[in-house]
Formats: sequence, structure tokens, C-alpha cells
Amino acid sequence: MVKQKTIAQEVTINGVGLHTGQQVVMTLKPAPVNNGFTFVRVDLPGNPVIEADANYVVSTERGTNLEHKGVQLHTTEHVLAAFVGCDLDNVIIELNASEPPIMDGSSKFFVQAVEKAGIVEQDAERNEYIVKEVISYVDERTGSEIIVMPADEYQITTMVDFGTKVLGTQNATLKNMSDFKKDISEARTFSFLHEIETLLAHGLIKGGDLNNAIVYVDKEISDETLQRLKVAFGKDDIAVKPNGVLDNLTLHYPNEAARHKLLDVVGDLALIGTRIRGKVIANKPGHFVNTQFAKKMSKIIKAERRNQVPVFDLTKEPLMDITKIMAMLPHRFPMLLVDRILELSDSHVVGMKNVTMNEEFFQGHFPGAPVMPGVLIIEAMAQTGGILALSTVPDPENYLTYFMKIDNVRFKQQVLPGDTLIFKLDLITPIRRGICHMQAVAYANGKIATEAELMAQIVKAK
Repeated sequence: MVKQKTIAQEVTINGVGLHTGQQVVMTLKPAPVNNGFTFVRVDLPGNPVIEADANYVVSTERGTNLEHKGVQLHTTEHVLAAFVGCDLDNVIIELNASEPPIMDGSSKFFVQAVEKAGIVEQDAERNEYIVKEVISYVDERTGSEIIVMPADEYQITTMVDFGTKVLGTQNATLKNMSDFKKDISEARTFSFLHEIETLLAHGLIKGGDLNNAIVYVDKEISDETLQRLKVAFGKDDIAVKPNGVLDNLTLHYPNEAARHKLLDVVGDLALIGTRIRGKVIANKPGHFVNTQFAKKMSKIIKAERRNQVPVFDLTKEPLMDITKIMAMLPHRFPMLLVDRILELSDSHVVGMKNVTMNEEFFQGHFPGAPVMPGVLIIEAMAQTGGILALSTVPDPENYLTYFMKIDNVRFKQQVLPGDTLIFKLDLITPIRRGICHMQAVAYANGKIATEAELMAQIVKAK
């Protein structure tokens, strides 16, 4: 079991926002378990919170931009990549502006801030999605594609081809996330000269300079353009290096562009909200395809968790067989609807029922198309919950349980002859004064059949 992690203490980073040019103060704070990564805009009334959630992505123009309830955040990917690369699960990020500081265009300074703050384990298991089959997303317009396939750990490979001679084709691979700091975190963002000209014309990249972006010169550069760049970057002179990059900057790696694209993939896929165990292969990745893939993965993970059936060995000797159940519950044929108890603790119980065509209710409930009545599924769950309730008294044979309330009932699929029903009930609140409040779920055929909140009271039999 891998524990969740957060930072040990808060740490502050100061810098300039890439697009706004504003001075930004960003404070990283420890977060409780299951918090994930949450941004807090301390410059706005009420300090609104935006979760790092793929469903909040509203734009991928020059970065991954989130919006929730009218509150916006820009270029979130570099700081999120640093958190994943440092093996964190929960961090609160306070900002006094609409974007984190760009720093040098990489994740390097964010990794250093995390190391300065320290990392601590938390008392909760990490949520991880284990990839069991190939999942893919293709952007038909650009030909960009991302797939994830089963693997023993989280791995990423990026393949970059912009169709330019100056950059060519580049690949980068991260086989183990523990190598993120060494191999990926220092890879800086990059742009092509023609893109820089467009951004300058639209008043963007106000915080840009030659220290936080690699500029690849993919076209003949005119004297007029050189003059504009000098003014924009505050330089007395600008020239093009033999490798086609504007000067005053030395590449950290020959394939720095591919490594930065991998960094972006790590940051954008953090928006899934769950750690992935699988190998990601991204061909011509970009923020749009990255975040669309993150949205697809998030949807798949939520659907699978919603329908996930607890795994039990039904060939194993049960905790309670039908004889022991009958010794505790007063129900008898045809109203005893639980065959086995598989698990029982102070806060949960798991029961099972084999549904056969010989059940009496099938004689009158759609004889031509037999379906187990929903009310009897609820009753079966309640009887399973009765085992949990009665296990708290020393002489359960002298007590009964009665319904007090049933809420939020949902019937999601039919239960038919031949099905095996698994009932799992968890206490919502501790049992007090004989009142038992439970969340109940019935599973059949690998899916949720019925769910409900049940409340019952333990009463001494007369």
C-alpha cells in the first residue's frame, strides 16, 4: 500500500506571470488527505478555490487554462508536473494572480521549493488507476495522439515533430517518475519565432524574456523583427545561434523540446485527479490533446469506480453460513434473502445471495420475463445490515431490527435468475442508541444494481 504524500511546511515562490507580466506570489501549503491539488486565488474576494480538474479546462492557448464559477487560472501545467514528479498527492497552491510565476519556463524551481518544504507521508492510501487495456485519444485535425497501455509503473514517452528543419524530430522517455527531477524538470518551454511575433502583436507574453523560453528561429529573420525582439526582451542585441536558437540561452539537452513536451504531459495528466499505473505514449502532444485525454481518462475512472464490484473469493468458507445467519436473524423462508456473510467489522458488512429461478417471487413477478423486485433487493440489503447492527449486542437472538428510513434509492440494473448479488453496507455514522445509519450497495454482474441509504433501529424482542 502506497501512502498519500503532502509537503511538510509551507513555502513561497516569487516570480513573473508569463502572459500578464505581473509579479506573482505563490505559496504552497500542506493539504489534508484526498485533497488533491487545489489552487486558491487569494487576490479575489472570498478566496475562491479551483481544483486541478480536467473538467475545468476552458482553453489550451499557450498553456492549460482552468475556469470554475467565473474564476480563471492560466498555465497550470509546470507546477502540477513538479508535484507529480516529486511524488505528491495533496497540495494547496495560493496565488495572488491568475497564473503561477513562469520562472525559467520549466518545473525546476517548483521542484526545488517542494524539496525545501520537505515531503511527509499521510495516513491514507494513494488512489491509483491500474490500466488494464489500451485507451487512446486522437485529434483528427492535427494527427496528435495519446495512448496509455498496461505497465508496472507510470511511464511516459513523447514524440515531437513540428515539420521544421530547425527542430526536426525528437523523442523523450521517462521510465520512472523518480527520474523526473534529473531528466525532465529543467526542460524549458519553447516557441517558434513566427509564434513569438504573433503573441507580441496581441500583447501577450508580457513576462517573457530569453531566460524563460527557448525561441527556435524557423524563418528568415528581418532587421525589423530583430528590432522588435530587442525592445520586447529588453536586450541591446539579439542574434541567432548556429543551432537555430536565439542567443543568451544554452540548451540543457539536445532534445529539450521533447523533454518539455513530456513535462507538459505530466502536468496536464495531473488533472485526471488520480495517479496512473500505465505507459503513456504521446505522439505530437499539445495541451489540447493532453487535456482531452485527461478528460476521457477521468470519465473512465469515475465510471469504473462507480460500478466497481468488491472482489471476494466466493469459493472460500464464509464468515457466516445460512445456519449462523438464521441463528441471528428472525427471518425465514421465503423472506430470508441472505445466503452468506463474507465480511464483518465494526463499520461494514458484506453479504451474498444466489438468485435462482426457484425464488417464490418469480412466480408472480413477470413470469415470462422474471425480474427480482426492487423492494426485495432493498430488503436483502437491510437484512445484511441487520447482521452488522445485531453484531453489536451480546445476545442478538433477543433483538430485532426495524426500518426507520430509506433515502436516495437508485435501481441501476435488473437482477435476474442466475445472478449472484453482493451486498456491501458501510456505517455512515457510528451506531448510537440502537440507531444504525448505513450506505448500502448491491452489485450484480460486475455492476451496481441498487444503492440506498438505510436507517434501522435495534429493538429488544418481546
